[in-house]
Amino acid sequence: MSDTGTGTEAEALPREAPPLDDRPRDALPQKARAEAVPPLLPGPGQPPCSGPGGTTALDAAPEPADSGEAPGLGSFLARAAAGTAVLTVLAAVLGLVRDQAIARYFGASDASDAFLIAWTVPEMAATLLIEDGMALLLVPAFSLALTRRADAEAAPGTDTGEPAPDPVRELVAATLPRLCVLLMAGAALLMAGAPWVVRVLAPGLADPDLAVDCTRLTAVTVLTFGITGYFSAALRAHRSFLPPAGVYVAYNMGIIGMTLALHSVWGVRAAAAGVAVGSLLMILTQLPTLLRLLPLARPRFTRLRKRASRTAPLLGLTVLAPVALFVVSRQSQVLVERFLASTLPAGAISHLNYAQKVAQMPMVLSLMICTVTFPVVARAMASGQREKARQRVERDLALAGMVVLLGTAVVLGYAPQIIEVLFQRGAFDTADTEATAQVMRVYAAGLLGHCLVGALSRPFFSSGRPTWFPAFAMGTGLLVTMGAGYALTYRCGVAGIATANAVGISTTALLLLMGLGTRVVPIRARAVALSLGRLAGAALVAGAAGWAAAQLVPDAVLSLAAGCVLVPAVFFLTGLALRSPEVVSLLALIRRRFTDGR
Repeated sequence: MSDTGTGTEAEALPREAPPLDDRPRDALPQKARAEAVPPLLPGPGQPPCSGPGGTTALDAAPEPADSGEAPGLGSFLARAAAGTAVLTVLAAVLGLVRDQAIARYFGASDASDAFLIAWTVPEMAATLLIEDGMALLLVPAFSLALTRRADAEAAPGTDTGEPAPDPVRELVAATLPRLCVLLMAGAALLMAGAPWVVRVLAPGLADPDLAVDCTRLTAVTVLTFGITGYFSAALRAHRSFLPPAGVYVAYNMGIIGMTLALHSVWGVRAAAAGVAVGSLLMILTQLPTLLRLLPLARPRFTRLRKRASRTAPLLGLTVLAPVALFVVSRQSQVLVERFLASTLPAGAISHLNYAQKVAQMPMVLSLMICTVTFPVVARAMASGQREKARQRVERDLALAGMVVLLGTAVVLGYAPQIIEVLFQRGAFDTADTEATAQVMRVYAAGLLGHCLVGALSRPFFSSGRPTWFPAFAMGTGLLVTMGAGYALTYRCGVAGIATANAVGISTTALLLLMGLGTRVVPIRARAVALSLGRLAGAALVAGAAGWAAAQLVPDAVLSLAAGCVLVPAVFFLTGLALRSPEVVSLLALIRRRFTDGR
């Protein structure tokens, strides 16, 4: 993804304090701190969880006491993950409120389809510029710059009387202005070419003029999302996770506010204007913290070793191209879906959108773990600590898989109840609920694949050299999606499109899992697959139990409330029966903390 240098973990840790101001300072010798890449789970003192023969599938046991782990850093990551989780859940709730407002006022109609076509560009921009592309490029780049800054501050040198260049300031000066110019040009081109874009994305759309107007309103996100993503990457590299996690809270508030205030005057164009307003709020959410952590007015040191006196090029075409191709290919799955759905009756695009947004909530929550630990993996790779990186990646895959598969079980069991409770009001009727729930259950089959693609792509792009394998894997999955989509759409409608999505993304996930261990981080692919297979078995049993029990309670709210207790209980009990290390470890941690609390 980006060039990464060598150095120790201690050197890679930034000196700036994150928003969680109680983060402990390093208390170990430099060599010990250099080896520290702490786990998020299990915590210190946690008993190991045994699989067959008393061994663990993913080394769920804690690190030995003499492993050199920095005291408190694991707790900091846990707190950061918890804070990120809270803001992620809040953003998801506001996202549901946003979708409810659009469903209430516009239902599943030509107007909502037109808005969703226009929203395709912000969705792709968010993936490329905020969630994946910019983060995969810039988190390691800023991590390397911070490593060089710390190295220069700690090293002896000659004070010449002139301030030495700061690698972080040099990186910002070399990249941010050019990025803004490029993104402004892209936004202007999108506004001018909106009619052509709409024709390409949805040739069968009933009201293309409305979609063109909405596309022009949302085109500003090409610029604003780029700046947001840049700020987010810089803050995460500084171990400041809360402001980046809060950007979607601000974004959804902007869309909700504009929709509620102006829907009667502008129609669905009010929602498109809300996208633009919300994207501006995303920048403002991060700006105060960024200005505090990146004081660009003056250098922070005057001593600098000669080898670190200039910041080497951290970004270039050879680094950018593999990341951009991977991200564009990943988001192109949505383009394929909407292209195919535009040929179906009105409302098909809306049914796909509502189903996908709700079904992917477990995936979003699961990936927060990888978002928080990505800088740790990047610094471990930059320091040559491949074993530490392997342990971190394997733990992340196990934890993310457990979260997403538990959510998958809930979706499989209670999809109709979820959609009825969330959306069935106003213009969104019973038929829309039934159609959306059917698609949502099909999407659930691909949630593990989506989670693994997000989790596995990060270590690929933290290796310090460009790699094309993720783009190859994603391109292969996209071809599978296209082929299956064309084969199934006219036979199965929107369910066929969702099936193609699940098959394609699962293909990509399998390729990435097989390729990571031989190319970047030496993970044990078989052990990871076995662990995920046990969790998947628990999810299937829990989902089936929920599906059967959901029919016994006619009221949707009560049925869903009962399911939120039943499905997790069956999931964890089945996980225990299957001897899943993650389930055993989590329950042991809960039991121990409950016992200690007493």
